[in-house]
Amino acid sequence: MTRRQRQLNEAIKREVSALLLRRIKDPRIKGLVTVTEADISPDFKEAKIFISTMGSEEENAETFQGLNAASNFIRRELGTRLKLRYTPRIEFKNDDSIKRGSHLLQVIDQVATDHEE
Repeated sequence: MTRRQRQLNEAIKREVSALLLRRIKDPRIKGLVTVTEADISPDFKEAKIFISTMGSEEENAETFQGLNAASNFIRRELGTRLKLRYTPRIEFKNDDSIKRGSHLLQVIDQVATDHEE
């Protein structure tokens, strides 16, 4: 990965997080929504944005429906904010690493309490 790709990944991650926090008012986007990573293709034409959500499976599905509906708006805003020659097409991907980490911490705590008893 080139330095330019890393910089652009960080900028996309930062800007999409800010947009989700302040500008996107879709009622389908519920609960805790976190942008965990952005990955732009080497030709800068496509970007995968990894999103982690906390909530039920139904809420997560609704959240991704809302994100996909807002993708054109987010793409337009990214083009304006980042002043890119070509604004990449956006694809949202589910990232369940936060859920897996939370589950792992619960298991560790349970083992620790069982070991103390």
